[in-house]
Amino acid sequence: MKAELVSDARAKLGEGPLWDARTGELLWVDIPAGIVHRFDPLTGADRAFDVGGYIGAVVPRAAGGYALAVAEGFAVATDDGDVTPLAAAGHDETVRMNDGACDSRGRFWAGSMRLDEGPGGGRLFRLDADHSVTAIQDGVTISNGIGWSPDDSLMYYVDTPTHAVDVFDYDIDSGEATNRRQLFAVEGPGSPDGLIVDAEGLLWVAFWGGGCVRRYTTDGAIADVVEVPAAHTTKPAFGGPDLTDLYITTAAGDEPTAGGLFLARPGVSGMPANAYAG
Repeated sequence: MKAELVSDARAKLGEGPLWDARTGELLWVDIPAGIVHRFDPLTGADRAFDVGGYIGAVVPRAAGGYALAVAEGFAVATDDGDVTPLAAAGHDETVRMNDGACDSRGRFWAGSMRLDEGPGGGRLFRLDADHSVTAIQDGVTISNGIGWSPDDSLMYYVDTPTHAVDVFDYDIDSGEATNRRQLFAVEGPGSPDGLIVDAEGLLWVAFWGGGCVRRYTTDGAIADVVEVPAAHTTKPAFGGPDLTDLYITTAAGDEPTAGGLFLARPGVSGMPANAYAG
């Protein structure tokens, strides 16, 4: 299956696509440019706002507007793009926040990484509805790929240089993630980046340097592959009214459409994105 370009955005580092059912828009970010994009697939229009620094992830906020994983931690933004800091993650300017997502109770999970990608320089955090921040995992290099099984009993996670998908046991009532272990190793080309979980419980993993998104069963078997004409493929997201459109973000590279937003229709549906509860 091949993905087609839907927005020639020329992003430096496109990441974190997420369907916002409130507006019928696809949210995604350009990390070093500090831009949150809001793409309307019906018109092709893109409403964007600048957060004033690195932006690792954006999610809808239950109270309206958006919650953000920014350079120093977490922030919120209005619909008009006015950004207010919310909670610091406690690191210095050599570290920034990266990929993130919310669980079904509205907790915002996001990880960090060193700007120089130094080994073990990042952490995985949980932002609760009361705006408290808890560090869950130390020693992360490039934090990516946070998603949950349909029954909320497992949380999937990627630290890109490990070339594997890990899994935690997850308690949805408390938000505790425990017993981290390798679910399965992956082979190249490329390295695992962002991931999502579809309605059948299978995992879709983007491959940085691999120009593709692969669908995996939980025992590591490849069930499907979407080829993307941009090597630096970063993360997929299901969108559209019935969550059957698979959007894929990419980063700059040698290809003419690198940094663009792509679309495939693989014949399966995703799960709705969750909003931050705080």
